[in-house]
Amino acid sequence: MFDSQQKPTGTGYTATVALLMVAFIFSPAVLIISRPIGYLSVSLAIACSVICSALAWLNWKKASQLTIPTIEMQRERAK
Repeated sequence: MFDSQQKPTGTGYTATVALLMVAFIFSPAVLIISRPIGYLSVSLAIACSVICSALAWLNWKKASQLTIPTIEMQRERAK
């Protein structure tokens, strides 16, 4: 089932999930709890969400790239 000798392929998505949680859960929750007075707080919350979403996307793209030798090594071990 799971091979304990396999090396990780470099797909660690913990930071991506954390950034998405900040962007779509934490930032709007803080905005709702603080009861924004003006456009400044809403603009800051939107900016924080956009920045965190962009960083999550970049992290996802970086962590999702598997190299051909990594895939080939896994295929050889499966035989």
